[in-house]
Amino acid sequence: MSEVYAARRARLRERGQAVGSQSTLVTRPANVRYLAGPAPQGTVLLLGKREDLLVCTGPPEERPADGRPDEALRIHELPGPGGDPAVAAADLAAAQGAESMAVEEHHLTVARHRALRSVAPGLRLTDIGGAVEQLRVVKDEEEISCLRIGAEIADQALGELLESILVGRTERHLALELERRLVDHGADGPAFATSVATGPHSGRRGHRPTDRRVEEGDFLSVCLGASYRGYRCEIGRTFVIGTSPADWQIELYDLVFAAQRAARESLAPGAAYRDVDRAARQVLDSAGYAEGLAALTGHGVGLEIDEEPQLAPAAMGKLDACVPVTVEPGVHLPGRGGVRIDDTLVVRPEADGGPELLTITTKELLAL
Repeated sequence: MSEVYAARRARLRERGQAVGSQSTLVTRPANVRYLAGPAPQGTVLLLGKREDLLVCTGPPEERPADGRPDEALRIHELPGPGGDPAVAAADLAAAQGAESMAVEEHHLTVARHRALRSVAPGLRLTDIGGAVEQLRVVKDEEEISCLRIGAEIADQALGELLESILVGRTERHLALELERRLVDHGADGPAFATSVATGPHSGRRGHRPTDRRVEEGDFLSVCLGASYRGYRCEIGRTFVIGTSPADWQIELYDLVFAAQRAARESLAPGAAYRDVDRAARQVLDSAGYAEGLAALTGHGVGLEIDEEPQLAPAAMGKLDACVPVTVEPGVHLPGRGGVRIDDTLVVRPEADGGPELLTITTKELLAL
């Protein structure tokens, strides 16, 4: 992996030089991990004029759960507690003779930005913008492998839950059980807060589980994900509890399924982000559900659960191969409930079989 990290840092260094900076400071945790591997909390990365450094408040753990930083990088530990690694990095950049440093302004607070200027007043600060986030959009096969394993874990956890007795149990209890099962199957932990929504809550995006108990005839919608070696996937499914689905449940489910399928089938290198969103949205719009639809149909996943690209109506840009995204349309009917269907896929060219589906739990409307 050391060569991979070095190549990523070289690409970022080129971006920094393009904006006239002799050094670059990376502070956003996911970006530090992408460029340098797992590191202690609060660590920052300095791409210096003479040497690249990881600046942190303490040494890496001897046996970390998810790995160690790139061994090719020298680690600079702050001499005492309470220091700010970013401020120390600015001082080190100046000491290396740099006259300018690119920073992630979207991640720095105003106070931290002022502290950088104070410790190195001769250092001209420029903005590197979302350069690292842009590099992270296209994944290599090692990254996709981590996502694939995470998806397998999430599928296992969900499959086991569906085999258990659900009636009478609370949303909160089911969510906690799912998160425990994720860890039991090898996940670092949940990729995000697990959502379990029943009855009138079902179909809501980002629903926080409550003490409502599962009842016969409910829609049950579940959204969960596993984090594996830092990479996060997502799956969402909707089921009916106890009895055969009512006609309105079948109709609504079939509609959301058709929207999800339309968006999945539109995933291809060169497809515009907003066209993928439109493929799902048109199906739901034509059935009269335009009002109240989610702001987006899907998003990228990786070291964060919600990253670029955004599959939304006004999104600009086109998909590349090897970009993992979610496709997650849904409809919620106030007072009745609704349906969400959510998959993680990797964009692949048609010659390679088209989009690769990572989350494979059935999308058939099951009565549990």
